[in-house]
Amino acid sequence: MISDTQLDLTFSALANTTRRAILARLSQGAATVNELAEPFEMSLPAISKHIRVLEKAGLIVQGQKAQYRPCTLNAAPLKEVSHWTEQYRHIWEQRFDQMEDYLNQLNSTENKHE
Repeated sequence: MISDTQLDLTFSALANTTRRAILARLSQGAATVNELAEPFEMSLPAISKHIRVLEKAGLIVQGQKAQYRPCTLNAAPLKEVSHWTEQYRHIWEQRFDQMEDYLNQLNSTENKHE
């Protein structure tokens, strides 16, 4: 079970567009900070701050190969978030079923008036 602290860190890290883009890039394979910074119009220190947030949340791991420090994705916290959100699936499914019933009722009423 995911802790509240880990859940907060993960959601906080995912709340930013740049960090989500970094994770998307890392889902394709390891990359250096410079490679991760390429598509963004921001400084390397700004990208490094985003990387630190992702590291703190456990979403990425930064290697230690001299000057080459590749970042890799750690999907375990995302899996934990997926498990956490799964507990709410039945609520959404029930609401979608209710919406479908309502739309069918509207459609039936509309067909009667034609």
